[in-house]
Amino acid sequence: MNHAFTGPSFTLGIEEELMIVDSEGYDLANAIELLLEDAPTGDIKPELMESVLEISTDPCPNTAVAGDQLRALRAQVRETAARHGLTIGSAGTHPFAMWEDQRIVGRDRYRDIVSALRFVARQELLFGMHVHVGVEGADRAIHVANGMRVHIPVLLALSVNSPFWRADVSGLCSTRTPIFRAFPRVGVPPSYRDWDDFSGEIDFMVASGVIEDYTYLWYDVRPHPLLGTVEVRVMDAQTRVEHTVALAALVQALVRDLAEGFARGAALPDVPFEMLDENKWLAARHGLEGELVDLPGLERAPTKQLARRLLDRAREHAADLGSAGELEGVADLLERGNGAQRQLIVYEANRDLQELMAEIVAATAP
Repeated sequence: MNHAFTGPSFTLGIEEELMIVDSEGYDLANAIELLLEDAPTGDIKPELMESVLEISTDPCPNTAVAGDQLRALRAQVRETAARHGLTIGSAGTHPFAMWEDQRIVGRDRYRDIVSALRFVARQELLFGMHVHVGVEGADRAIHVANGMRVHIPVLLALSVNSPFWRADVSGLCSTRTPIFRAFPRVGVPPSYRDWDDFSGEIDFMVASGVIEDYTYLWYDVRPHPLLGTVEVRVMDAQTRVEHTVALAALVQALVRDLAEGFARGAALPDVPFEMLDENKWLAARHGLEGELVDLPGLERAPTKQLARRLLDRAREHAADLGSAGELEGVADLLERGNGAQRQLIVYEANRDLQELMAEIVAATAP
């Protein structure tokens, strides 16, 4: 398999999946074709459903540049939507939408996905954020992807932003996580020995006819050979752009930390898949308010404590990368609550989901 792991290292790209909603009642609107247009920087693209819009930055040197692009993209699609009586919102799920009311985008890839996965694809009314970080060297990219697996639960706990599903309180901080789990080839990925091992596994799956290419692996972390990046996909979409950018800064710093470890010949801890998966479940259920197993050990620790430790570990790298200021948005998530906590505070005042959506819309592109 060909790849583009040729550098420069640690460039950053961010993708956000946004809701297209009616500007009055805040119902989802099947209106993607009205919002597709060129952007001065970055890209505006469709996703699986006509009520979902994806924006993505160009490759950026740091989170300050990426944040400027994201703000401009959010503003552009908000203004375009407004001309059609629509607006945009960002969270991991829409609080009261029904997947049965959503249309599938008229593109071959998405029709093929629905044809293959049926109900599993149709109910995937979910919104995530993806962070790409450039890595130089194919074996280094595999090492980084393997190493990021242990960070998946903390990244999810910081980003949880989907406590509602189908007009009900789900009891989870990230309802998006178990809903998406119904897809094949998702969740905590396997580890690979090196690039040849990864490439051989993908070639086997393509040759067997079960996938067309590696982009049909929807794992929480994956190497992206075409772009030359490691892509982190576990996080819920963030309502406030500063939280999106902060999480991207954290991911960028952790990738650099792991890449430097590879250069030193540092070995990754041997952590059982089952414990990684269990920690991820605990993060989806409790967000920052629960406990995780402090891997590779056996002791449980408060999730906030582990998140603060990870933030401290990232600070020097973020400073070197020019992303230190944006990284401090992670501290805001720890001190003032993640998206799920903020949604529940708004909802509990009047138990009004339209009021909640109005708050989400207002904070998405102010």
